[in-house]
Amino acid sequence: TIGVWQTMFRLAVALIVLPALIEALDPTYIKYRIDLPLKPLKTSAERIREHGYPAESHFVETSDGYILNLFRIPYSPRLDNEHKHKPVVFIQHGLFSCSDCFLLNGPENAIAYNFVDAGFDVWLGNARGNIYSRNHSTLSPENPKFWKFSWHEIGTIDMPESIDYVLERTGETALHYVGHSQGGTVYFVMLSSRPEYNEKIKTGHGLAPAVFMGNVTDGIVAALAPYVGSPGVGANLLCDQPFVPYNPHVQRLLDTACGGAPAYPKYCKTLYLMWAGDEQSNLNATLLPQLAETHPAGISTNQGIHYIQLKVSSKFRQYDFGSKNNKKAYNQEEPPEYPLEKITADTFLYYGLNDGSATAQDMKRLPPYLPNLRLFYEVPNPTWGHLDFIFAKQVKQEINDPVIQYCKDYEHKQ
Repeated sequence: TIGVWQTMFRLAVALIVLPALIEALDPTYIKYRIDLPLKPLKTSAERIREHGYPAESHFVETSDGYILNLFRIPYSPRLDNEHKHKPVVFIQHGLFSCSDCFLLNGPENAIAYNFVDAGFDVWLGNARGNIYSRNHSTLSPENPKFWKFSWHEIGTIDMPESIDYVLERTGETALHYVGHSQGGTVYFVMLSSRPEYNEKIKTGHGLAPAVFMGNVTDGIVAALAPYVGSPGVGANLLCDQPFVPYNPHVQRLLDTACGGAPAYPKYCKTLYLMWAGDEQSNLNATLLPQLAETHPAGISTNQGIHYIQLKVSSKFRQYDFGSKNNKKAYNQEEPPEYPLEKITADTFLYYGLNDGSATAQDMKRLPPYLPNLRLFYEVPNPTWGHLDFIFAKQVKQEINDPVIQYCKDYEHKQ
């Protein structure tokens, strides 16, 4: 079964890489193919320290045994505020991603640095199964049981227990939360399924949160929906395994190549488009080598299947195991919907008009469920896509600055 996903991915990569490699055989590029040194891998902490900021690495063992790696930027060298009280912000990545994504834009434009330079104590989360959280107290990643989770468990276990750890370490009682894509999904899962966590959220910011997905236009989701969007052979064949197993040697090769010959950036951009879709007009293209090095960062196939189920059902509900197994898991034949009306934390939502994953049409279904929705913001740029919330050239002005200002406004009122 693992071979099915690996074969699909290898075929896709072959179709992308082969033309570029053929082009690279041209004598014009031959000088670039001699003794190409592989770049070393870097952790989020190493990336942070490279820019002169302090970094800490923390580990949280969840109640079901997963070991999550969190990263912290405790203070800003620009502000000389190491020993001053600072409000806490927790930032959570999306599907296929990791904490690195909030650092790649560098100190001037990456939201993690923008927050710390605004006087916040910044914590970056990592969901189970990605490159930083691929350990367990008893299970090996080679064991299918390790991968038996979707974003439901990330929302009901990883996020609450990570937040508890952060609050205990900092002595705070509540924090600001920022989540992109799946990072927004798990915010809604957490606060609806474990409503006691609403009081631990000062402000919650969903950057293109994937919640309702009936109108998703993403090509991969649409193509797979007939096969895995409902319980059956397809979903059973593909569940409980890593989707595109992370290979650090491949990531190093991609990163090195993307920063090399003129031929290579062509397929690097194509690789990015395979992952992100065709929403690319705002992309900061200088990030392509780092994106190739760090993404995809690893997920369980169940996470993807769960999202595709939302596309088919057009509902925001728990994982569908099929009527027989649903009876065992939920005591009903259909999976229960998440009770979004239980989300009482101050919530701020941001969406783009060119986003095929969290479409404007689906986003507009959310406000009636949220009693304390403080902002429902449509990015004015009509070309704004799903990954622009992290990697666009204009992300600081369009997203980071407003999000940080809303958090500062909250602090000033206290």
